[in-house]
Amino acid sequence: MVFGFRHGLHHGGAVPGARSRYADIVSPSPIMRNRPLAALGLLATIALLPACNATATYTHPPGMANTPGFLDVATTPTATVRDERAEPLPVTASRPCGYRVPEPRYNHVIWVLMENESLSSIIGMPGSPYATQLARRCGLATGYSAITHPSLPNYLALTGGTTFGVTDDGEPSTHPIAGASIFSELGARHLTWRSYAESMPTACDTVTRGLYAARHNPAVYYTAIRSTCAHADVPMGPLKTGALHRALYGTLASFVFVTPNVCDDAHSCPVRQGDQWLSEFFSVVFASPTYRLGHTAVFVVWDEGNLDNVVPAIVVAPSVPDGRGSAAAFNHYSLLRTTEQLLGLPPIANAAKATSMVTAFGL
Repeated sequence: MVFGFRHGLHHGGAVPGARSRYADIVSPSPIMRNRPLAALGLLATIALLPACNATATYTHPPGMANTPGFLDVATTPTATVRDERAEPLPVTASRPCGYRVPEPRYNHVIWVLMENESLSSIIGMPGSPYATQLARRCGLATGYSAITHPSLPNYLALTGGTTFGVTDDGEPSTHPIAGASIFSELGARHLTWRSYAESMPTACDTVTRGLYAARHNPAVYYTAIRSTCAHADVPMGPLKTGALHRALYGTLASFVFVTPNVCDDAHSCPVRQGDQWLSEFFSVVFASPTYRLGHTAVFVVWDEGNLDNVVPAIVVAPSVPDGRGSAAAFNHYSLLRTTEQLLGLPPIANAAKATSMVTAFGL
């Protein structure tokens, strides 16, 4: 089922006066129930969010009256999405999604990989106000799961459709992967890809050092693309002047894999650091002519959870209705399948039997 959600989180009821096109994003986690100060901080954050012009009043559909969280938009009125089809789109940081696009077409897909947080430790929490706002402005999958632990098998599952039997975080020298990947798929179809790794010392660096972790940069593991990796897997540079910025303002590859360093992905630094990085990243994306043309989709996912393996998956694209949510059972294979579908690639390995996210989020 596909769901919509309100600005107000359930915390003993909806936030007074917060009536909008959204249903509640997620019911309070055990963390929230046990941390009243965190809850007060969350309510303060919500109070600062931009108001939405509602055109529908929501009530729980039959059978969900006692289920806090999401409302089925298939059985409730649907809010009007503004019909603005001129190119470039009037995208702003406060309105990156919600445009009526009769036949969406996405030529560019960007993945941003964050680290080691569960859905309930990110969405609605005081340390991640930007991620929470972005999920409300665009889309959020609340039933999205990582595949396993630790990091590397998840990154391989995302890009290769299987963990290849890897169960640790070994370096590329320990785990050279000879199988197919989305990178090799793109090359076979004469499409382009780029990986932008923050703090990576040299292109296609196979050795972890400093703030750069090779295990978070899956392209360096696939031996079949090693020659391409040398020029397609590059240091990101500063967000506002570096290689990724130049691509967004010039020519962006069909598929882009973005790896923040181990501080900015919140692996080794507080969640708030990662949230601030996301805010700066999307300020660049949303201001770029590439995104404003309306053919770029961005997915922000966390590689694995810290409380459980249900992780946030935020879907950002012009055609995603404001506040679209889905509780469907997606996983990393689903994201691979979705990207392959958007770019016209055949699904590989476990992506072939995974559920695509395209229909659920209006892509």
